[in-house]
Amino acid sequence: MTAPSPRPGILDVQAYVGGEHEVPGVDRVIVLSANETPLGPSPAAVKAYEALASSLHRYPDGASAALRDAIAERFGCDAKRVVCGNGSDELISLLVRSYAGPGDEVLFSRHGFMMYPISAMTVGATPVAAPEANYTVDVDAMLAHVTPRTRMVFVANPNNPTGSYISADEIRRLHAGLPADVLLVIDAAYAEYVTRNDYTAGSDLVEEFGNVVMTRTFSKIFGLAALRLGWAYCPEAVADVLNRVRGPFNVTAAAQAAGVAALADVAHIDQALAHNETWLPWLAAKLNALGLTVHPSVGNFILVRFATKQAADDGYSALMAAGVIGRQMGGYGLPECIRITVGLEDENRILVEALERHLEGS
Repeated sequence: MTAPSPRPGILDVQAYVGGEHEVPGVDRVIVLSANETPLGPSPAAVKAYEALASSLHRYPDGASAALRDAIAERFGCDAKRVVCGNGSDELISLLVRSYAGPGDEVLFSRHGFMMYPISAMTVGATPVAAPEANYTVDVDAMLAHVTPRTRMVFVANPNNPTGSYISADEIRRLHAGLPADVLLVIDAAYAEYVTRNDYTAGSDLVEEFGNVVMTRTFSKIFGLAALRLGWAYCPEAVADVLNRVRGPFNVTAAAQAAGVAALADVAHIDQALAHNETWLPWLAAKLNALGLTVHPSVGNFILVRFATKQAADDGYSALMAAGVIGRQMGGYGLPECIRITVGLEDENRILVEALERHLEGS
């Protein structure tokens, strides 16, 4: 019996696989695989979420008006140009669906977020990966890969999984080299962790140009990954397009309420940032001292390079045996690397001790 066939190219898509969260047979599992904040969500966000338990029969506000207003107040944005989504993943997908299709190209850097090529392939567009320089977006290489077929350019800044970033000047240089009909999407999922003076998350470019979009998420420093909440800051014309193609109730009421509360709890966010500023350099220094290569990171994670793929596989297995889950990076073209999220103090120490025992015994 014949069956319906998907559109050509769909079966070529390699489905995204998230970080693991379980280790069979281990009592305490330390999850450092998904760049989640170790401090968890704001207690105020949890309370706001729980307050909606008796209202689950009601549809959410399809416009996410209160959340958009809270985002605008916190980040100095125009609420009319904020579009909320079911995680920034949905917004990335909607942008590609709206601005690219068969015969078009979607450009990104070699080790950029995997959802860029996946989203491109789902609409029949061709994903194009430009080489990086020292695991960092190379603006010259990106511009060299722009063709008449290029419709969109994605830049994760900071980049996941490498932890690198490019400066505000470099972002502007990239934009200046793009045709006016090419959409530049700045994926700033980890922006809240960056404290460098030469960094921009991209909202200034959105204000200035009609072909720049900035995407953000509540899944990282705000600790709301389970609720799937993201937002995009767009030119008015792009916001209008996204509001036409998104689902009418794409953000749940619980996510909206928790997001508003999380934005207001500045002290909790400051605590999360302070924790990261303490333990990110500590973790990098300890792993470098073990003879591993730790690439500089401005996020809440580090990319750890082993001598070979086999050494990385063995290190990953040793961590799993100790109940510590990192993230293997073969899918990003980095088979000799493991990405490790900054955890709580004892989690970081347990990780270092597990790798130390493994490397001493190997």
